[in-house]
Amino acid sequence: MVSSELLVKYGFIKKDKLANYTYDEKSKTYQPMPGFKIRGKDADEEIAEVAIDKFGKTGYPKSIKRFEMFWEMQDMNLEEPYFWFIDNVRQTVPIIEKVEDSFSASENSAFFGVTQQRLGIQQDKVGQFLATTGKMVKELFQMVRELRILDERLTYYEESYSQLSKPPNGRSKSAEITLKGIFIDLVQGGSKTPGSIYGMARELEFITLPDLFFDAPPFNNTEEMENHVSSLRANFNEALLRVLVRHLRQFMEWKKRTHKEHANRKEFMLKYLRQHYNIIQMYLAWLKPYLRTIKKLNMKEGSDMSYNMISAFESSLTDIEVLCHYPDTDHCLMVTFNFRTRPHMKFVQEGYQRGPVHVGQMRMVVRALDWKKSHIRRYKALKEAESLELMGDLSGSVQQSMEALGGELERYLKEAEGIKDEDEKEKKSAKKSVAEMMFGDFINFDKLRERKASSGKKDKSNDEDAGLGDGRGAILFSAWGTYKNFKKAHRMVTW
Repeated sequence: MVSSELLVKYGFIKKDKLANYTYDEKSKTYQPMPGFKIRGKDADEEIAEVAIDKFGKTGYPKSIKRFEMFWEMQDMNLEEPYFWFIDNVRQTVPIIEKVEDSFSASENSAFFGVTQQRLGIQQDKVGQFLATTGKMVKELFQMVRELRILDERLTYYEESYSQLSKPPNGRSKSAEITLKGIFIDLVQGGSKTPGSIYGMARELEFITLPDLFFDAPPFNNTEEMENHVSSLRANFNEALLRVLVRHLRQFMEWKKRTHKEHANRKEFMLKYLRQHYNIIQMYLAWLKPYLRTIKKLNMKEGSDMSYNMISAFESSLTDIEVLCHYPDTDHCLMVTFNFRTRPHMKFVQEGYQRGPVHVGQMRMVVRALDWKKSHIRRYKALKEAESLELMGDLSGSVQQSMEALGGELERYLKEAEGIKDEDEKEKKSAKKSVAEMMFGDFINFDKLRERKASSGKKDKSNDEDAGLGDGRGAILFSAWGTYKNFKKAHRMVTW
């Protein structure tokens, strides 16, 4: 049963209470106005007879007409009435959508054992894929971090080389000074090495050597460097200048070769990142069918506590719900089947495999609904939210870290493909993030993001309902006709 609060959240609200809520375009749900909270009694919920002369809420949206039937036969195969109803309603209502298909079985039943064996096989496969995917996603963070460091270094090189077109005296020295600091620390070993710039200043008393080294501008070639050193001969002795030439020449060669090395390294890392990302996508593509199968094989949450489910009995509960509607009208049928069955495990001749045959009780409810397309869309979203999401409980911290990485990762992936168009930055906001592309089938990212209430905005989905015809009479005829014909076809009392 759907909770009343969930009905309110997805827009099934009494007309006189609608002013207390506003439609949040981002999360596609209704949120309470400031000073209010979601209340179950505001739901436009169906009231029906739940016991003899006792009426109560059913957990379903309000309907314009409702037909209910209980049918129990110890030798009745439950597949026949379901498909009979579907095949007959399809003759008058062309579009049929399944919105729920869940089951639960008692722990000691043979059906439970067979299902759990199949579930275990699927879970083992998923565990292997998730372990591999998790390891590769972790490596993805390290690769992006290395690319960030390469980008930082290459920025200094590119800024330094960009100054070479200017006259020597007008060249900026900030990027060059940064590179020289890296050169002294990483290549020469800093002040602890006697042969380094700082070591010679300390050990051999070349006090002005660090200042002259850092004060030199970027050079196009060794000729420019020698001309710069020659201009210093009037103020400094020859021994100092010889040492300066040695260190400047060594730095120039190091800068040229490491710039090429960093550029090649980045090109390799971009290609490797692209390949790594594609492999993750491949593993996720393999993973998704297993996850969907596991979701279907899992028992329905809460059914194990039902009074209809006894552990010592061979029993199972099955719930099926379908929406039947026309493509061009704003009315629909909601058909709910609740089966309380006793599964018999029988051998199938081909392959000698066991399979269940369900016999027992069926409860069928046919509801005629005065709904628009937006109601159908919201109800399907409600049913999806009601069921336990497969990976929706993936921790918010993981999702946030993927989002934080997403911008950098998308940029590097585009760079690996050679996309450098500036217009892509404007289109970026309209595209899905990397996390959504990877996990979008399993996570509702809209719910994980911070909600921004758009106060006073009209539900834009109502625009798709404009101009629809009135199919109230047709849908009532389909509901009553199919219900009546079902009873006649199965030799029940009709009036």
